[in-house]
Amino acid sequence: MMQKLMTIIILSLAILVACQPAEPIKLKFAHVVRTYFEEDTPKGFGVWKFKQLVNERLAGKVLIEECPNSLCGEDDQIIKDLLEGKVQLAAPSLAKFGTYTKRLQIFDLPFLFDSPQTVDDFQQGPAGQELLQSMVDKGLLGLAYWHNGMKQLSANKPLRFPSEAKGLKFRIQNSKVLDTQFKALGAIPVPLSFKETYTALKTGKVDGQENTWSNCVAEKYSEVQKYFSETNHGVLDYLLVTNVEFWNGLPSEVRTELEKIIHDVTLEVNKRAMESAQRDRQKIVYPGGAEVLTLTKEELAQWRNIMQPVWDEFKDEIGEEMIKEVATAVNNQP
Repeated sequence: MMQKLMTIIILSLAILVACQPAEPIKLKFAHVVRTYFEEDTPKGFGVWKFKQLVNERLAGKVLIEECPNSLCGEDDQIIKDLLEGKVQLAAPSLAKFGTYTKRLQIFDLPFLFDSPQTVDDFQQGPAGQELLQSMVDKGLLGLAYWHNGMKQLSANKPLRFPSEAKGLKFRIQNSKVLDTQFKALGAIPVPLSFKETYTALKTGKVDGQENTWSNCVAEKYSEVQKYFSETNHGVLDYLLVTNVEFWNGLPSEVRTELEKIIHDVTLEVNKRAMESAQRDRQKIVYPGGAEVLTLTKEELAQWRNIMQPVWDEFKDEIGEEMIKEVATAVNNQP
């Protein structure tokens, strides 16, 4: 009798456990954008939209934990945490992956891409999609490219000609290509985190910086920089990236739905990024704000001629054929 009772109890417990809802999969998304500006920057909007769609479509199955505003560290640390499984999703600048692959350095080459549309065409083409897999052997999988936009230069003196940048200290992301780019101008590159940049500009630790209109507005750089030169000389985009082991270990139905969400979010992020460039440019020149210098074709040609030799220095690491493919597409054949 006792044995029969124990059997019933055990079976009842087993049924009870089986009926309990599974614990949701926790997905920590770390990034460096201020939450306050989440709808003003493409990355911030992307994280916000991703959370919204996950909550709608995967309620009870996936739980998003956001770690914004560099609270989990800067991009370099976030990537390390991603590899260690402390973070499951991140969207660092493409310039931050030099330790893991040299091929993504193509996006740092100055004056290679001539517009956001050219960037998008390359990223969605065979070569760009193949680059998403370029770090799998290191444990990182690219899921999508998120646009921010083309980079502009700023300083507290007008920069119309490359010679006017000589001797100035410019904040850069930690990138060998960007370091070489500014040295080609005779300027002094100073690697600093995104979070440190405003204070460095305000205190004179650096004289200038390069960034997109949206980041310049979000970080209020016009408070500490008098002039912005509209050079469109480079690309600042993000790679939505995950840990390979984590991603492959997800239940297939969850992974499939996350892929659909990422696709939908990416379309919105990139559309907003392309549409917001002129709006954010105008915010720089609010009454009493900074001055935006529109450079002539002749002036831009001088910047291009000085910076373009940077391509040759990195062609072996990146792949000369891939550089030529992009250059040919935009009629910038070296």
